[in-house]
Amino acid sequence: MQRGLPAVGVFALVLSAGASWAQTVAPTYAEHVAPILQQQCGSCHRPDGIGPMALLTYQDARRHAFTIKSRVEQRVMPPWHLDRTVGIQEYKNDISLTDDQIATIGRWVDAGAPEGDPALAPPPVEWPVGGEWTLAEELGRPPDFVVRSAPYTVKPNAQDQWWTPSLPFDGLEGPRWVRASEFKPAYPQGTKVVHHGHAQLVQELPDGSRRLRALGRYGVGKPGDVFPDDVGMKIEPGGTVSWNLHYYPIDVEVPNDIVEVGLWFYPEGDEPALETQGEVRFTVDQGGDMPWAGDIVIPPHSFKAQQGIHKLDRAALVHSFRPHMHMRGKEQSVEAIYPDGRREMLAKVDRYSHIWQISYLFADHAKPLLPAGTTLLFTSLWDNTAANPLNPDPDQWVVFGQRGVDEMSHVWLGMTYLTDEQYDQQAFARGRPERTEGGGQ
Repeated sequence: MQRGLPAVGVFALVLSAGASWAQTVAPTYAEHVAPILQQQCGSCHRPDGIGPMALLTYQDARRHAFTIKSRVEQRVMPPWHLDRTVGIQEYKNDISLTDDQIATIGRWVDAGAPEGDPALAPPPVEWPVGGEWTLAEELGRPPDFVVRSAPYTVKPNAQDQWWTPSLPFDGLEGPRWVRASEFKPAYPQGTKVVHHGHAQLVQELPDGSRRLRALGRYGVGKPGDVFPDDVGMKIEPGGTVSWNLHYYPIDVEVPNDIVEVGLWFYPEGDEPALETQGEVRFTVDQGGDMPWAGDIVIPPHSFKAQQGIHKLDRAALVHSFRPHMHMRGKEQSVEAIYPDGRREMLAKVDRYSHIWQISYLFADHAKPLLPAGTTLLFTSLWDNTAANPLNPDPDQWVVFGQRGVDEMSHVWLGMTYLTDEQYDQQAFARGRPERTEGGGQ
């Protein structure tokens, strides 16, 4: 006669019953779905956000329930385009949903999108109003220094528009180390039309050369930069700020739009251990700096791949990866070929979308640490077929150009170049051997 199950068997049955119950009881908006939408979607999907609809209330979410389910199950939303099968997978700003979160939303919609007990919903978040500094709360204060572009009126229902004023860089009294920067439209209206842009400090030096410092780089999905602890960018007084602003028009005129860059400084007298260059551009096409890309020619109804090679003459610590193509862009990646011949995929997006300009921030312990002599191999793939949902016209030949309907091919890497001593310190902290002759590992 069977006397009963052993303790392990009883525990397994309890777990199985619990799992079965969890799969049969429908999630509710208030208790299960609202926290996901609030944390992962609310920053864009609110009345003055860049999302096409607000998702802050039960009524909003229920109205768009089937769309929400479709987008999250396809991993279109939240936007996170990294290939999940290769490269580094640990990032500070990963907003992708977990498999459990996606399943919860799917089961909620399949059950008829029940509201549940409103008392169980999380309290509303006080989102920053368009035009406010989003980093102010994280850094504990508003920026220490602000530069502003000249105003520009965005014409409605028009082609992409560019605004490239150069303005004096005034008001800085002495050298300072930048801890963080944020690039943003000054007014709520600008969030709808500012697609991406750059603000660069240009200074003429006595020897006839120029010093360039990127005060801010912006894209939809990348508002600013907070440098790691003890890493900073040094700037000096004087010079001009060169703006390059890419506007994408909507159906109404946006008058006198202004863009601002806020800078947060280290305390006066504090000098961080490492000096960063911020985001550095690496071209995938040929030709170096502007004008470049004479070899981008994509036939109608075709795919095209292209690679660019850059050898590092100094060791470097890589903080971030931000690919950049236009509407035909499909994939972009960066690999490291080390001096000893080893090859490593660092990061790859396999579902690139020109709508977003996401900067993928490596977790501190996962940042690529590259010895001098490392070769970076960048690969771009374009899709000029009708299967590309962003393709405006697959019958067209596509060449390089500034417009979204033309193409580009470069990658921005957040870079801190290192001395030999700094590299050895970083390598030792990670348990790596010191450099060998010739700059290898």
